[in-house]
Amino acid sequence: MHTWQLQEAKSRLSEVVKNAEREGPQEITVHGRPVAVVLSRADYDRLAGTGESLVAFMRRSPLAGIEDIDFPRDTTPTRELSL
Repeated sequence: MHTWQLQEAKSRLSEVVKNAEREGPQEITVHGRPVAVVLSRADYDRLAGTGESLVAFMRRSPLAGIEDIDFPRDTTPTRELSL
């Protein structure tokens, strides 16, 4: 990840954005401390997820609507613990 000082990033914003798209995230620092990261839209979309709810995801499942699904349960005893 390339690191930019804030003043340099402000003056070369077009280059920072192009690098984010081509090379990946670009870090911006203030007084040597990381404060921000510029991401490409593709990276942001990938990290942000689909925005779909868990309920909607489960309803799209091939198993949705099947009433008699049997999930076998592990019946092994729990481990012993000495107190």
